[in-house]
Amino acid sequence: MKLSKIVSFLVKRVKSLGTRLIYSVLLMVYAYKSEKTPAWARRIIQGSMAYLLSPIDSVPDLTPVFGFTDDLGVISFGLVAIACYIDEEVRNHARQKFYALFSNVDVDELDAVDAKL
Repeated sequence: MKLSKIVSFLVKRVKSLGTRLIYSVLLMVYAYKSEKTPAWARRIIQGSMAYLLSPIDSVPDLTPVFGFTDDLGVISFGLVAIACYIDEEVRNHARQKFYALFSNVDVDELDAVDAKL
């Protein structure tokens, strides 16, 4: 396999992970803000966000491709645990914010996150 193909694959994979991670975080933020979300679900969101922002985890995040997979895993687990509180209102807020932050949005990546909920 040529080096350019490997680099292209890695760049695409990192963008995919980044898109999914950011959208997942936005879903959790808006679920946390929702009045429908109970205290136990908010604590799961807080724990997931604490792991994501933890300085202890910063060194592995510098590793290309694999650095954010653990963060995505924890955030995904948190999302699945509170999935019943991710309603259309939460999804719409998260998507609107995502579109406001980024110009080139791969909707398939956002849909892939939504499909797992």
